[in-house]
Amino acid sequence: MRGVTQTEKLREHEQKRDFFCVVSDAFRVFARHSSVMLGSAWAFAGALLIILVWILTGPTFHFSDTWQLIINTGTTIVTFLMVFLIQNTQNRDAKAMHLKLDEVIRALKNARNELVDLEDLSDEDLKRLEEQFRRLRTKAEEDDTQPSRHLEPTEVR
Repeated sequence: MRGVTQTEKLREHEQKRDFFCVVSDAFRVFARHSSVMLGSAWAFAGALLIILVWILTGPTFHFSDTWQLIINTGTTIVTFLMVFLIQNTQNRDAKAMHLKLDEVIRALKNARNELVDLEDLSDEDLKRLEEQFRRLRTKAEEDDTQPSRHLEPTEVR
């Protein structure tokens, strides 16, 4: 009797996942690939080419309302869809960055673990923490034993 391979276990797990997870993962992959592709110089050049073709066809269509409506509708649809793609990739990137920073905070011996999940604090708590760091910075700048981060390297003792 042969053992079940990890690939077979993965396929079995994939089949058990609910529809929402499958759609969510498919959108995540689509959004990531789209953001890479649409954020390239080639995509920008393609957009410029489309605009150039639209401008050059203006005299042919006598700059009609329909001619203007085509570009307005096209740009509105593209902008609408791009908002969701950009927001998805930014949310994922921000989440990944927060997790990396949380790991660094957790790993540093003298770091305050209260700073993990800082993004979940209220605005008032964030203002209090910001003021606390402002006081720490002022104290460090007044301390003659610590070089200030505002000094040029040649000014450091």
